[in-house]
Amino acid sequence: MTYERPKPKAKLSKPERKELLEQYYGEYRNWAAEDPSCLNRKVPRQAFDDLLNRVGDLLLEQAAALATTPGPVREFLDQNPLPPSLEGKLPDEFRAFSLALNALKQWVAAEQAATDRYLLGGNARTECRDAADACIVSGTPLADDDVELHHPVRDGRPPIPVSKNGHDQIEGQVSTPHDDSASSMLRELKRQMNRSWVHLRQGCLDHLGEPVEHSTPSVAATSRSFAKKAANATGMSYRELLSWLDDSDLGA
Repeated sequence: MTYERPKPKAKLSKPERKELLEQYYGEYRNWAAEDPSCLNRKVPRQAFDDLLNRVGDLLLEQAAALATTPGPVREFLDQNPLPPSLEGKLPDEFRAFSLALNALKQWVAAEQAATDRYLLGGNARTECRDAADACIVSGTPLADDDVELHHPVRDGRPPIPVSKNGHDQIEGQVSTPHDDSASSMLRELKRQMNRSWVHLRQGCLDHLGEPVEHSTPSVAATSRSFAKKAANATGMSYRELLSWLDDSDLGA
């Protein structure tokens, strides 16, 4: 069975999308005034334990089959032999599993990005930014270089434009009283460098050789610098930094 990305039954016109976003942001502004925690709600991880276990089992099963069956994956493994120092330490089934896991990660990233386009189409992020003049958290005007798109709930509803300061306030609402040292260092480094979590994510992906679309060469350089300093400061690998961003729902 071939996967088909969910699509809405009907598409909204641009005026309808603009009106929807303005109403949606107004509703959240009112809700946040009563209960700021509404801006950062997460479903308990255990809610998807069964699904994730099934996905993990399927990955292991398919990886074992792909590693021993003629085809693109088997050919890739043959064309990219392990260096002598690793021979006998990484079984082909595990190598295929790692490749499948990376493919799944890229698929998830693309599908998650597509959730923003479900209601709003291809220019979703631009239209979200254009529909708000002020941060609903701090009330300050939103500038082009001081805006982040924040998802209050990851259930398909559009992201909300907030200032970087406002975003930090939202994150603080769900921080534990004794935040871990790595998290504290990353937040302080972000503040000092005046970078966004998106820059950290893109910088990490860039260092790992993953495909990244930077707005300018200058942004690419500063993102890589942010990621390198973050790794040095925390002792975390680029993969671990990406996992931290995912766990914290930052920079998506």
